[in-house]
Amino acid sequence: MTIEWRYTIQPDLGVLSLAGFLGTDAVSRFAGAVGWAVARGTGPVILDLTSLRGWSDGGRAAVAEAAARLATQGRILELAAAPEGGCPPIPGHPDLPAALAAHRGGSGEEQRAWSTGDWPVADS
Repeated sequence: MTIEWRYTIQPDLGVLSLAGFLGTDAVSRFAGAVGWAVARGTGPVILDLTSLRGWSDGGRAAVAEAAARLATQGRILELAAAPEGGCPPIPGHPDLPAALAAHRGGSGEEQRAWSTGDWPVADS
């Protein structure tokens, strides 16, 4: 099982949304998505976990590594709707609207988005 991802640039931040299960077998795909975010955005990255069904210890470690990778670029990672089962020590929000509101009043305006081919249409 793997993950699907979507990265959306919004004014002054990026939103990286995941769907599926972030297990050890999905870590390299997740790292690629983080690389996409590093290369195509600026400002904080909100990791939207609303559609994530769960994560393994390896998945949680990959999220912590992503936070460190973004920090080297002068960017921060924040979690939205983290699943149960232990959460890396990263700032978080109960859901995506709360995360967006914390940054700019909750505007949902999108500038540009990219996703894997099987990104769930109902979640877009």
